[in-house]
Order: sequence, then C-alpha cells, then structure tokens
Amino acid sequence: MSAERTIPRVLMGSAERFGDRLAVVDGETELTFRELLDAALKVARAAIALGIGRGDRVSLWAPNSHRWIVASLGLHCAGATVVPVNTRYRGPEAREILARVRARAVLVDGGFLGYDYAGVVREPGEENGACLDDLLVVDMLGADAPGDPGLLGWDAFLARGERVPADAAREAALAVQPDDLAEIIFTSGTTGRAKGVTIPHGPSLDLYRTYGQIWGLRPGDRYLVTLPFFHTGGNKAGMITSLLHGLTVVPMAVFDPVEAMRLIEAHGVSVMNGSPTIYYSLLESSEREAYDLGSLRVAATGAAVVPVALVERARSELPFEHFITAYGMTECFGTATMCRAGDSADVIARSNGRALPGVELRIVDPRGRDLPPGQPGEVLIRGANVTPGYWEDPAATEEAIDADGWLRSGDIGTLDADGNLKITDRLKDLFFVGGFNVSPAEVEQVLARHPAIVEVAVVGVPDERLGEVPKAYVVPRRDAEADAGEIIAWARERMANFKVPRIVEFVASLPRNASGKVLKGELRAPVAAGDAAGDATGDATGNAAGDATGNAAGDAAGDAGGVRGGGRATP
Repeated sequence: MSAERTIPRVLMGSAERFGDRLAVVDGETELTFRELLDAALKVARAAIALGIGRGDRVSLWAPNSHRWIVASLGLHCAGATVVPVNTRYRGPEAREILARVRARAVLVDGGFLGYDYAGVVREPGEENGACLDDLLVVDMLGADAPGDPGLLGWDAFLARGERVPADAAREAALAVQPDDLAEIIFTSGTTGRAKGVTIPHGPSLDLYRTYGQIWGLRPGDRYLVTLPFFHTGGNKAGMITSLLHGLTVVPMAVFDPVEAMRLIEAHGVSVMNGSPTIYYSLLESSEREAYDLGSLRVAATGAAVVPVALVERARSELPFEHFITAYGMTECFGTATMCRAGDSADVIARSNGRALPGVELRIVDPRGRDLPPGQPGEVLIRGANVTPGYWEDPAATEEAIDADGWLRSGDIGTLDADGNLKITDRLKDLFFVGGFNVSPAEVEQVLARHPAIVEVAVVGVPDERLGEVPKAYVVPRRDAEADAGEIIAWARERMANFKVPRIVEFVASLPRNASGKVLKGELRAPVAAGDAAGDATGDATGNAAGDATGNAAGDAAGDAGGVRGGGRATP
C-alpha cells in the first residue's frame, strides 16, 4: 500500500483488493471496484485520443454522480490535473477559471438544475485575456453533436478512445508521480479573486489514508456522500477516502432529508459526513420514524462551533457509534484536525479535535509569537498536507505560507492542554452561506457594475436556515431608480446563488475610517430581527427569487455540505 501514492495506483490497488465489492451505487447504476477501474481506463483512453496528457488541466463542472467519479478517475489515469468547478458558479465565473488554468477540456452535466452549462462555457469572447474558442466541451448527459467538433456527448467522447490501445492508458496511469498535481481547487479570497489551491497526489493520499483509519472506516461500509465532489469535503474526504478504504460511495447531487433517509435504508448506509445543518434536517424531519436508519455507524461534521445539543441528539436519536468534528481548509487538503474515538460529547462539540499525525499547529499573536494554551490567536498549520501554493500566484502563496512552511489560516482559535483546537473567530471578512464560503469583495465587484450603484459593501448577517446570508449596503447613483428586487435579480444572473445578497439596504454613505476603509463592523452591528424586518423589500425579493432555486438545489445542506471559508472544507 505504501507504493500507492497516486490516484491511478490507488484505483488499481483497490480493484485488486476489493474486486467484486461495490464501489459506487448511484440509482440503478452499480459499479464494482473492478468495473470502476475498467470504466476509468475507458475515459483515460478517450482523453488520450484527444491529446490530453500528463499535466494538462481538464475541468469537471457537474454535480455528484457515478459519472463524475468515473470521469475524474479516468482523467487522473490519463495524467491530467482535474480542475473541479462549483456547480453554483455562473458562466463568467467558470470561464474565468477555465481560462486561468488554460484548460484543454471541460466535462459538464448538461441541464443540471435547469442551467445550460455547455452553452455558457461556449459563449464567445475572452476571459482573463485568454480565448476559450478551442476549449473542448464534453456533455456527460447530452446527446452527440455531429458536425460540431467542439461539443461531444458522452458516447462520442468514449468512442474516440477506441483508437487508443488499452495498454497505452495503463502506461499513462502508471507514469503519474506522487508529486504531480491531482487537482487545482479554487477557493474564494478576501481580494475577490478565487485562488487555485494546488493539491499533489502523494501527500493528499497519505493524509486521507490516516484520516480513514482514525475515523474507523471499514471495507464494505457504505458512504452517503452529500458534500460536493468539486471540493475537498466530497472529493478527498468522500470519494478518495472511500477508494482507499474499500467503501461503497452513494453520491447525492442535491441534498434532501427524506431522500437521504430513503437511501440510508435502501443501501444500508453506515457512513455520513456533512455540515451540522444536514444532521439537524434529519433529526427534525417529520418522516424520520418512517425509515430504518439502523445501519448508520460513523459520522463527521464541522463548523466553527458545533452545538453540544446537536452532538447529544445525534448520539441519542441516531444510531451512530462514532460522531466526530474536524477542521481544515482547502490549503491543507481539507483536514488538519479531527476528534478521536472516545472523545466526550463536550470535546467533540466544543473543539475541532487534535492535529492529525504529521500535522503541527501553533496559536500566535499578531507579531507571530506563540501563545499559551487557552489564549486566542491566529491558527497556523504546518505539515505535508499544506499546499505547495496557489496556481500561478506566487504573491498570494508567499502571503499565505511563510518561509518555514507555516500556513496562515486566517482563523482565530485556542489550543487546550490536550492539543484540542477550538476555532473562535476569523480574521478575514469571509462568511458562510449554507456551508459555502463567500468573499464580500468578490460580490462587491460584481454589484459595482450595476448602473444604479455608486458604492456597495457586503457583509454576512445571521439567517436561521443558512447560518448567514449576504446583505448589501448600497449607495445609489444620483437620480437613478434603484430597486432592491431588481438588483438582486440582476446579481442572480451573474453570480452563484449563494453569493447573491438576500437583503439590500440603501444608504446615503458607507461608514469609513480615517484612511477611507469601510468599517464593516459598524454595518454588521445594527443587524437584528427588527432590522431584518425593516429590509423586507430586499429580503422578501431575495428569498422569493433565490431560495426557490437555492433550497431546491440543496443550498441549506446539500451539495454545499460543509465547505467553509478561506478555502476551508469540513472533512
């Protein structure tokens, strides 16, 4: 097993060890580990036929499904670096990322949630100074497009691979090295420009081999993966961990508590991972008693603070033997700490556990001096799980990781005498909407283009369902007829739903300090129930227009799951 430090070798090893055990169950589609390897190698042959090879970037813009798993594993076998894209991104957001990594191709799920992914990728023009006219689009659910060489259906894509010998795919798979990049996963940042976290094969596999052992996973466990494959929560802690430890993946594209319970009963699901919202939705479901959830054995969740009551209820009302919390960020491959078996409910709920083997933690003051146990400061992380850097962004890399390899998390936390980490606050302005991290600067840049807006500041405000939602304070242009509902609708056409402000408040000016910086603390301070009621126009419009889509898509708990701020991901 020590030699299996690339995803292709892990795939081959799992096919040998677990053979005819089920690797994936997705609706009526079932794949054994051997069948999963065969399917992935067909994708690898198709990619090779299109000229895709070691180090080329290929994007996946699609929800959780068996085809996502097969496609990503196949691309890895061809030697490609996979660039997952958030399914809630809109066309301009996705095209900017595709251009920045100079993607050779993008595989999409045509029509997911009614959105024309293939169409918006192929809109004419340049993004980030690069032309995407030569980008190949593969619609994994679409029909073939004869006469259009730039758009292939799934069958036509695989047919290209028939001209490539099977041995060529295996040779390409075995040529992948542990230091090669497996993924580039983009995260929001305080500058408003998403940053691409580079993740090599070897160190990330080492991390999740240990992760699964500590969590207590067993071959034959069935894992309901609600966290998105486009981020580390679903990808590394879900799909790859399952491959390493012989688990069956049961993917969910959109979270719904009743459907989740049906899948748990139907497939004997024993493993779950997700945000606290997911567990609350199961506990509060009026239909819970109608389903047999007795197969559930282990679970993980994560947030800055997990309520003790949730842990106690999950342990007493759901049949989990082992319920843990964890902490990480994409920049450390999704996981840095986790609780252990035998930890008390109080430790699990009031901390994020201890550092994984090989991971170091420090709590420092603003001058970088170590602080004693119990005293809050910025959390620093060091280990083989720290990213080599951001894609083609040395300045951002230098800012995030010092010369000694310490990653600045941007979070405030404490360490107790036993080494348990507790996240108490965050340095950055990022906030979390239903599990997604949102950069206010990114939203502000989009809103500033609205013809009725002079200035805008965005903050996160409390929301009972999603935890936080964006609120925009807008200084309107003189003589412009600015309408909250129209601004929200306009934003929804240009941004992922979770980024769109649910509340718009018009103000004469923004509070600033002497240097001209907007004082966002003053903007957050007046937010309360009465204040929210006073913003009824924007709030009602935003929720009516947005939550119909967002809730149906699982915004509260589903394909977002536990993705946290600053690139953080609930493992």
